[in-house]
Amino acid sequence: FLAAGGNPHIRLYEIHNPAMETPVLTLEGHTTTITSLGFQRDGRYLYSGSEDGTIKLWDLRSRTYSRSFENTDPVTSVALRTEHDQIVSGDQSGHVKIWDLSMGKSINTVKPDLSCNTGYIQAVDVSEDESTLVALSNHAMVYVWDPTLANDLRPVTKFRAHTIGSYGLHAKISPDSQSLVTTSSDKTAKIWDTTTWECKSTLIAHKKWVWDAAFCADSSYLVTASSDHTARLWNLRTSEVVRQYNGHPSAVTCVALNDSSV
Repeated sequence: FLAAGGNPHIRLYEIHNPAMETPVLTLEGHTTTITSLGFQRDGRYLYSGSEDGTIKLWDLRSRTYSRSFENTDPVTSVALRTEHDQIVSGDQSGHVKIWDLSMGKSINTVKPDLSCNTGYIQAVDVSEDESTLVALSNHAMVYVWDPTLANDLRPVTKFRAHTIGSYGLHAKISPDSQSLVTTSSDKTAKIWDTTTWECKSTLIAHKKWVWDAAFCADSSYLVTASSDHTARLWNLRTSEVVRQYNGHPSAVTCVALNDSSV
C-alpha cells in the first residue's frame, strides 16, 4: 500500500495496480491535518500523528483506528521503535514523548532545552539499531539521546545544525545508523556523523528551502526535495548531485526512495 495523509483522512492506494486510481481504503478518525505517518515494518499496522493532538494506530482491516493516544498538543512527527513496541512523538509545545503500546500510555516526556525557548519539534527519528534518538526543532537545533532506558533518556549532545535564523525542516538517521541528515530553510542539507556528531558534508545546490530527504538502502545516496520545484539525487561519497528531477510546477515538500535500480 501507499498511505497518504491529508486533512483529516488517511487514504491507502494499491501500488501494484496502476489502473486503480481511487483509494482502496480511507481511514477516518483524526479531526485535522495528518502531519506524520508510517507503516510497522511487517505491515501489521499503520501509525499516524495529527494536529488534533492525537497519535493513532490502524490495523488496516477497518476504516477506524484501533488505538488512540491523547497528546493534547498538536503532534508534528512520529517514529516507531519496532523492537520495543514504542512510538516516539514530537509536538508543537517542544516536547518529545515516548508511548508504550503495550501499556497504552506515555512513559516519558522530555523538554529538550529548559534553558531557552526550544520552539516546536519539527522531526523525531530512531536509528535502525535503536541506539540513538534524535529530535530537530524548528530553530534548527538537534537534540540527541540514548534511548536504551525509555523512561530515563540519557542526553548525548545538542547542537545547532543550520545557521541562526534558519528553520530546521527535517531530520532522518540513515539505515546503517552512521549518519544523520538535516534539512533547512537555508537551502542546504547536512550530513552528520552519529559517532562524533561532526558535520561530514554540506549539500549545496538547491535554490530554495530543502523540505525533506531520504536515504537509499545502503546509505550511500540521498534524495532531497525543495521549494525550487526539484528533487536531487546525491552521491554521499562525493557530496555531488548525480541527477536532478524536474517537472513539478511548485514546491516539492516530500520524497521517498525506492533504490532497487540505483
